[in-house]
Amino acid sequence: MSISVNLYYHGKNGSARKFAEAMERNGIADAIRKEEGNLGYRYFVPIDDPETVLLIDCWRDQAAIDAHHASPMMQQLAQLREEYDLHMTAERYISTDAPDSDDRFLRQ
Repeated sequence: MSISVNLYYHGKNGSARKFAEAMERNGIADAIRKEEGNLGYRYFVPIDDPETVLLIDCWRDQAAIDAHHASPMMQQLAQLREEYDLHMTAERYISTDAPDSDDRFLRQ
């Protein structure tokens, strides 16, 4: 099992992208990637909405997410979100151990 959280950062005048760039430049994103239980942490920009940045954040389990939320870097992250005046929406997905029937549609 794993938990993926899609966080959509919404801003104005490129602020969401600047936020993601600051997260990378300041090493906060890399520090999160190194946290126990983190399986992935990547930013994407939707083609049809340049004022939004999507973060796909994947964790081993809820305990790993809880530990991340209790970490000191969450304060840094919150300060950056405030600095760039971002608003967020989220989606949460929980994986199963069932075989992936979509494999037949993927080109390797």
